[in-house]
Amino acid sequence: MSARGLIVSAPRSGAGKTTVTLALLAAFARRGLAVQGAKAGPDYIDPAFHTAATGLPSVNLDSWAMPPALLVALAHEAASQAELLVVEGVMGLFDGIGTVPGRTGATADLAARLRLPVVLVLDVSGQSQSAAALARGFAGHDPDVSIAGVILNRVGSARHERLVADAMALLAMPVLGAIHRDDALAFPERHLGLVQPGEHEDLDARLDALAAMAERCFDLDAILALAGPPVITAPKAARPLPPPGSRIALADDVAFTFAYPHVLAGWRASGAEIVSFSPLADQPPPEHCDSCWLPGGYPELHAGAIAAATRFRHGLAQFAATRPVHGECGGYMVLGEGLEDAGGVRHQMAGLLGHATSFAKRRLHLGYREARLLGACALGTEGQLLRGHEFHYAALTETGNDAPLAELADGEGRALGVAGGRRGHVTGSFFHVIAEA
Repeated sequence: MSARGLIVSAPRSGAGKTTVTLALLAAFARRGLAVQGAKAGPDYIDPAFHTAATGLPSVNLDSWAMPPALLVALAHEAASQAELLVVEGVMGLFDGIGTVPGRTGATADLAARLRLPVVLVLDVSGQSQSAAALARGFAGHDPDVSIAGVILNRVGSARHERLVADAMALLAMPVLGAIHRDDALAFPERHLGLVQPGEHEDLDARLDALAAMAERCFDLDAILALAGPPVITAPKAARPLPPPGSRIALADDVAFTFAYPHVLAGWRASGAEIVSFSPLADQPPPEHCDSCWLPGGYPELHAGAIAAATRFRHGLAQFAATRPVHGECGGYMVLGEGLEDAGGVRHQMAGLLGHATSFAKRRLHLGYREARLLGACALGTEGQLLRGHEFHYAALTETGNDAPLAELADGEGRALGVAGGRRGHVTGSFFHVIAEA
């Protein structure tokens, strides 16, 4: 099976890309198509919604963090198992970092590399004919990026829709759909994005509502017709991140959900077995495993339950005495001495590293990161370069005196100093790894 594909993007964040993407995925899946979602850039939550809408695992495609061979291999795999590939963009279409051309992290990099047409979502609230000027600018900005049509979002009335559509007709820009203002279509949000799919008791009903909206409001036949086959050269062998062990205990519940599918798939492809356990259910890492991975997520929302999970915390300490334990972001917070929740209450954590964190003293940390490891650990060998990102609101309130895990630089190469901690078999940091540099 080889998919046709398209990219859903927008001029900015908050324009409605996720709503449109999920509506398309759910509507085409309801038609019986094998439809595959993908997400440009670093994101855990949107791909989980893609998977819920289609039944097929979504994948991240990141032109900055992933070497080209890995990016192409993941795109090839996604396109080979579906009839339609729908890629949800990140931020605005051309938003990235000014480094190596084609490796900026922008959605436009994917459009140009894979030769996929772009459906541009325009939030037309507060404007009418001016939306056409915006579309004209995006259509002419980069000859390697093809804008195939627009979907209008937050339309105020039938007259409003007609005014915008008439202006688009003068550009010969297809209007592929229009969504009138409807707050009921929106998913609730929290500090790191949408509330996760597994936390919605009415998820199926919400996805059905989006599919029904797409059937009413979009020209699905036209959208399917404009999708083109991605131009993917034969992928070269792409080395995945090596697994931290042959049998990996993976924390997996609503507090620990931020694990990239391509990382887990790479571990399995290397022969590793992944064994899930739930800290919130007071389960320790399984004894028959030889490493433990605590991914990111929302431990700050479950700090009391984690503190009360004494069997988990004691089992983790016993495990760490002889085997590697690594924590990313939320997992790193749990490895520390304490975690202060939003109300300022401090909860005891595992105490396997000396730092402490607070969600009461919130400040956004967001951006690409390149990490040089300062010692061999679950992430790799000493001196190894890794690429990934940070995205958290928690503050480090006590640094402890552990050896640092890595030297960090931002996406443009500016040094950020050392970060994270390592003590014995235990390591952790706020850094989420995506791929080898």
